[in-house]
Amino acid sequence: MRQRFMIVAKSAFIRNFSIVMSGTAVAQIIGFSMTPIISRLFDPADFGVFGSFTSVVGFVAAGVTLQYCQAIMLPKDDKNAANLFAVALISVFGISLICLLVSCFFTDWLSEILKSIESKWLVWFLPVGILNSGINKTFQAWCVRRKAFTKTASAQMIRAGSSNVLQLVTGFLRTGYGGLIVSTVTADGCASMNLVRQVYADKRLFKESLAWSQIWSHAKEYRDFPIYSATQNIMNSLSQGLPVLLLANFYGTAVAGAYAFGNRILHAPMDFVLTALRQVLFQKASETYNHGGMFLPLYLKITSGLFLVALLPSIVIFIWAPEIFSYVFGPEWHTAGVYASWLVIWSITGFSNVPAVLLARILRQQRNLFVFEMAGLISRLIVLFLGGYFLSGVQTVILFSCISSLLNIVLIVWAGGVIARNEKEGAINISAEDNVSTRKGTEREAL
Repeated sequence: MRQRFMIVAKSAFIRNFSIVMSGTAVAQIIGFSMTPIISRLFDPADFGVFGSFTSVVGFVAAGVTLQYCQAIMLPKDDKNAANLFAVALISVFGISLICLLVSCFFTDWLSEILKSIESKWLVWFLPVGILNSGINKTFQAWCVRRKAFTKTASAQMIRAGSSNVLQLVTGFLRTGYGGLIVSTVTADGCASMNLVRQVYADKRLFKESLAWSQIWSHAKEYRDFPIYSATQNIMNSLSQGLPVLLLANFYGTAVAGAYAFGNRILHAPMDFVLTALRQVLFQKASETYNHGGMFLPLYLKITSGLFLVALLPSIVIFIWAPEIFSYVFGPEWHTAGVYASWLVIWSITGFSNVPAVLLARILRQQRNLFVFEMAGLISRLIVLFLGGYFLSGVQTVILFSCISSLLNIVLIVWAGGVIARNEKEGAINISAEDNVSTRKGTEREAL
């Protein structure tokens, strides 16, 4: 029986992964085809301000759902998941409202952070960007729960298409960094609207399931997600975004823009795979968990596969990135290529650690992930501040990338050990009949 389940699950995993991958592929092709033009319409300083904006939005958006969107995948019953969906949405609108009030009272301060003192009106796009991100994450999690992978794939294509078209238009109009920001926020909103259709299709389920008592009960039951997972996610976002803000502070927006652009180009092809993988793997792993399947073979296979897929392109980028960037994007982006050649060391390990983070969350290891992320954030901050005061921009990026890569390797090894230990103790590889009671014990231990 278990063997039959694993065969069916494997074929479904591949099919769903292919659906999401196809949408992501189209999105990335659109992005790559437009980037050589866009890079000649905006200069590094524009991308520096744009990078600062996306970093600030990313900090808040990382916790805007309090990570209840991740919990949507876990319950066996769709009615319980519907109440978690409501908890996530309430969080999104509440935090976005707070951000709107902050934008009202601290406009000048936020303008200084964004390096957009001459365009203070851009501050008002911060709460809009945060709201868009939260709605998108919550609706996307519900679509994945319902296996509506065609909806998530089409959302990726809509985001990429609208973003690049708007950036081309604003670029030709010479709007500067404002055009980049407005284009991105608008495109995110368009992508979210596409996901609304699945939620609307399930309106009867929501009507039968939602109750304030159940919403509050599920918020308390899954409280480890906002306490540990959301905080850990915010710290991870800080680790990703702080380099742009601090490089802008120490070396200027041109250096920060070169870093942001190089990082963007590196992550585009990796996101091509990871966007699809995160959605399908989390759904597949949650299903495996609920049916008493084994995680370790899945973990080892996907982690090693991701590393091997990224290895050859990473070697090419490490050796020839400056020349490639100068030729494809223009000579003013040579420095971005230098940064990319070192950032790829961090990127390949970050590309490979996605299964570690996802499976650790399913095993309710939020507390340990929180401690790990805190240590990583402190380490990266020390590197950035020391580099800012004593090193050049390139040397700071090299040191930052090496430290970040080492942290990712430690995370991968730790997660593998946790999964192996749990399977050895029988916490995962259990019969379907005993799964409910065993899972409750595991959750109490994680809390």
